[in-house]
Amino acid sequence: MDIFDKETRSRLMGRIRGKDTKPEMLVRRLAHRLGFRFRLHRRDLPGSPDLVFPGRRKVVFVHGCYWHRHPGCRLAYQPKSNKDFWAAKFAANVARDEKAVVDLREQGWDTLVIWECEAKDSDLVASRLSAHLGRSEDR
Repeated sequence: MDIFDKETRSRLMGRIRGKDTKPEMLVRRLAHRLGFRFRLHRRDLPGSPDLVFPGRRKVVFVHGCYWHRHPGCRLAYQPKSNKDFWAAKFAANVARDEKAVVDLREQGWDTLVIWECEAKDSDLVASRLSAHLGRSEDR
C-alpha cells in the first residue's frame, strides 16, 4: 500500500525531471572536462540522446536505473502498489530504449548507455567515455 493518496503520488511523480538530472549533469561535466564537446537532447534523433557528438557520430544516454530498469541494480526495484501499471510502464520504457538504440545504429550512430548508479564513479565514467569517444582532439 502506498503511503500517499493518488493525487499526491501523481503530483510527486510528475515532478521527476527527464532532462538535466543529477547523473546527467555529472556525465556532462566530466565529458567537458575531458575535452569533449557535445550537443544536448537532439530531438531529431531517435530517443533524444542526452549527449550528442555529431562529428564523431556518437551519442550517450544517461539512464536512471529505476525508470529504465538497469538489470541487477538495487535501484531498479519493483513498486509494491499498482504492480500491473508499473510492469507495463517499465516494459514500454525498455522497449522504447531498445528501439531508439536500433534506430540510431541503423542511421550510423554509435551509442553508449551510462547508468545512474555508474555516474557516481567518475573514474568509471571517464574510462567509458574515453573508450566510446576515442581520444579528444581538443586536448
